[in-house]
Parts: sequence; structure tokens; C-alpha cells
Amino acid sequence: MVAGGPAVQVAVVVATVLGLWVGARLLVDSTVRLARRVGLSELTIGLTVVAAGTSTPELIVTAGAAVDGFGDIAVGNVVGSNVYNLAFVLGVVSLLRVVPIERSLVHRDGVMLVASTLLGGAVLLDGTVTRTEGAVLAGLFVLYTAYLLRTGDAGATVADEDDPPIGVATDRVAVPGRDALLLVAGLAVVLVSGDLLVGAATTLARGAGVSEWVIGGTVVAAGTSTPEFAVSLVAVRSGRLGVSVGNVVGSNVFNVLGVLGVAAAVRPLAVGPAALDTVAWLLVVSTAMVAALWTGRQLSRPEGGLFALSEVGRWVLGLLG
Repeated sequence: MVAGGPAVQVAVVVATVLGLWVGARLLVDSTVRLARRVGLSELTIGLTVVAAGTSTPELIVTAGAAVDGFGDIAVGNVVGSNVYNLAFVLGVVSLLRVVPIERSLVHRDGVMLVASTLLGGAVLLDGTVTRTEGAVLAGLFVLYTAYLLRTGDAGATVADEDDPPIGVATDRVAVPGRDALLLVAGLAVVLVSGDLLVGAATTLARGAGVSEWVIGGTVVAAGTSTPEFAVSLVAVRSGRLGVSVGNVVGSNVFNVLGVLGVAAAVRPLAVGPAALDTVAWLLVVSTAMVAALWTGRQLSRPEGGLFALSEVGRWVLGLLG
């Protein structure tokens, strides 16, 4: 943990959010190139490879908070990130462009999104996540990902080896082992940034009298969701809508099953009563989002605006309440 006053801690939060964004982009860029070479479809890349890459900050921060005994920050980060991803990230993306949705994303992955949220809520009903429950969650995520990878290459074309990832310039020179180096570098940046972010956010929460749950579900959650926001915006601007929406849906499933599962397997998690209210709100947002996509197979600008405003309201109520 970095010593210093509130100004220093705020500076650390800002710097670590930037570090999480840079590190996650390095991870995403390298893994997307590798995935394209084996012929995965755009939607599958978004649901699996990009989702896992952009959720690496959540995994590192949540696991780190679990190890340090900050259960509220660990779980609050997962729940808050998922609400932020659905309500704010997809909401803002739809304000820029009406987002059409593939049928498989709604019928298969939308159902999985709601089901995983229900399961996560059920696990948290008693205020704890045991190692056994964490192992079950993580195992379900492995099975879901394996299914996606097995069925998700239909119709995909193998990209050229030098095909750039989302939002990356095309005038680069191929270097042997470049993607492996980028992956390792990105992981290192995320690891360091995540550890510093948890320490700074915890110090700020205690100093300002704000609960660790609220800080974990707002400031830390938004910080670890910065990569999802950046990648989704770049993807939709470049016309890769499958990656943009798949990234958010896949990240949310990954967070509840994979991130929460791994963190609890490392160390059992305990949360306060406030957790149930936020989990209930996440279920409402998840169900409403899937219902909106199911009926029209697109997210309109008015719908996106309402979702984004709901997240702004949650922040105001949480931080000022």
C-alpha cells in the first residue's frame, strides 16, 4: 500500500486505472491476434478472448482483495463492474450507434448471463462464498468457455497473420514472439496496477467514511472496467459490433463465474448486508438488458440512455448516501 494523504491516493487511483487500461489492451491485442489465426468468429472472440483479456483487471483486483481480507471490495468489484458494464458501457455504446444483436448472443449468451447472475446471487445469500462454491463457479465457467470455443468457429475465416487487432494501426512490422512478449508485459502492468488500486481505494474509503462495499462497487469497479469500455468503444467505431457487445456479455459471465470463483477458491469471501441490494439491482439490470435485446434484437439510443442514467444514479446514491 502506498503511503500518503488523500491527494496522493487519488493520484495513485488515476495512475493505476491508466495502467489497467494499458495493460489490458496489450493483453487483448496479443490474444485477439492469436485467436484470429485459429479461425474463431468475431462474436466468439468477443465472448471469450477479448472478454477474458479485458476482465483481467477484475481478476487481479478481486483476487488481491480476497488475499488481503477485503471481502467487500473483492465482491463489490465483481458486482459493480457487471452493473457498470451493462448499464453504462453498453448504454454509452448504443448512444453512439444503434447496436444490432446476433440471435445466438441473445438466446444462448443472454440466458447464460441471467443464469450466472442468479447463481452468483444465490451463492451470496448467506453473505459468504466458500472455497467449494468458488470451485463450482470456476468449473462452470471452464465448461461454458469450452463450449463456446468448440461451437464458435463456424463461419469464421482465418485471419492473416499480420491482421491487426481492434483499433490498432496496420503499419507494424511482424516480430517473432511479439505477441507473447506483449502478453507478458500486459499481465505485469495489470498485476502491479491492480494491487496499488486496491490499496489506494481502501485508504480513501476509510478516510472519507465511505464503506468498502461502495468504493469497491463504484470507483474500483469503474477502474477495472476501463478496458471493457475502451475496447467496446473502439470496436463499435470500427464496425466490429460482435466484439463490442460480446466483450461486455462475456466479461460479465467471466466476472461472476471465473473471477468470483477463483477469488473464493484462493480465500473464502465474506460481505456485509449491503451486498444483497446491489446483487438484486444487478439481476434487475441483467434481466432488463436481455429482455430489451430479446424483443428487438438491438439496443436503441433511448434504451441505452436510460441504462446509462441508471448507473449515474446508482453512483450518486452510493457515494452520497
